[in-house]
Amino acid sequence: MKIRQWQNRFSFKALIVLAFAALLVSACAPIAPADDGGMAAMDDEKVTITWAMWGSPSEVATHQSVADAFMEENSDIAIEILAEPWGDYFTKIQTLWASGDSSVVPDVLFLSPIVNYASQGVLENLDPWIEASGYNTDDYWPSLLQYGMYEGSVYGFPRDIGLEVLYYNIDIFDEVGVPYPDETWTWDDLAAVSELLTDVEESGRVNRYALGMEGGKWMIWVMQNRGTALDDMRNPSRCALADEGAVEAVQFFKDMLDNNYFMPPANMSQAGGDAAVFQSGQVAMIIQNASRVSAFNAAGMNYDVSVIPIPADGQRASAAGGAAWVMSALSDNKDEAWTFLSWLQSTDGGQRIYTASGEILPALQSTAKSDAFLNSGQPPANRQAFITEGENARMGRIGYFVEWSEINGSFISPGRDQILIGEVSVPDGLAAICEQVDAFLADNGFPK
Repeated sequence: MKIRQWQNRFSFKALIVLAFAALLVSACAPIAPADDGGMAAMDDEKVTITWAMWGSPSEVATHQSVADAFMEENSDIAIEILAEPWGDYFTKIQTLWASGDSSVVPDVLFLSPIVNYASQGVLENLDPWIEASGYNTDDYWPSLLQYGMYEGSVYGFPRDIGLEVLYYNIDIFDEVGVPYPDETWTWDDLAAVSELLTDVEESGRVNRYALGMEGGKWMIWVMQNRGTALDDMRNPSRCALADEGAVEAVQFFKDMLDNNYFMPPANMSQAGGDAAVFQSGQVAMIIQNASRVSAFNAAGMNYDVSVIPIPADGQRASAAGGAAWVMSALSDNKDEAWTFLSWLQSTDGGQRIYTASGEILPALQSTAKSDAFLNSGQPPANRQAFITEGENARMGRIGYFVEWSEINGSFISPGRDQILIGEVSVPDGLAAICEQVDAFLADNGFPK
């Protein structure tokens, strides 16, 4: 939503005036390679590629190690990092593009959602580069590369796959005396064990919830029950959230909440997020992607992961999606940018280093199924759960068209929140969402 809010307030033309002022005020100073004394000392024949991303200081440190490794292998290319916090990054990048000055626009960037930027013409179509180099796109998880595509062409390579697994606190499970989750668990098993894990006082105060999960992940349940948000996630004709499968799934989700098995997302946010409540023992399980592994390991937690329980007649349905590396259409160094971009997305290059950091589940199956991920020697022990979910990744949680952000932000997410807080029943709430979405689709000429 940060992208769309920005676009509603500023146009590209209006931002041209601000571009260079923004550079002077808020640009992050380049991070020079550690071993050469700064960019000024580089040989004249080197080509400098500017590489932009958001991230915390620790994440930026990982990016720097990736840049250093690339420069060791490619002495004729220098990498200059431009890093911003999440809250500032997208505005900064839009401002740089608005300037129209290729000398200040990063060559390679981290972006999401790709369709929004590709539709504006600011991204390089990677199809010709893929074809000319023979780059293997078949190594990506099922459906994942779709996230980096627009109108049938590839514009970005997802760095990782943001699929979720079930994290569980071994100490709490042992204390209560319940079995650890495994691939045989169904929704009924999850509900039964959640009743035992939940600790509620006679006063009604909840000391411990069984499960914590960010509200935006609710579509996991819908997809597992063979439902979806729209009848076609690329070119929809109608909303599908009022269909039987979706209604049953959201009702299960809401029942978990009403029984105090599931920590309300608003409460979890106020308590510091899913990582905080899991580490503090306020919840026994969370549903989250691989991004939490390094933090839990650093904290010395006794935990493991499993696949997410599914309905008895349902399907595994991890979401195929993840922010992607892209090349700017304004880049003056596209040959070098492609060399770097394709190295980033290779098992022997950037994917290997990011995987070793413990921060991602790699986008490439060959990397995820290598020792770098499966046999890292670090928790969680059951890393196979990520592989199983990845092999069943599907489209269905997000739309692969420009107007999706508006549909989700204006109708689906607010309607979901009304259901969760009990302002409306599940069937009525989903019906109301679909009524709004269908009207929007009709007004905007869908299907196109």
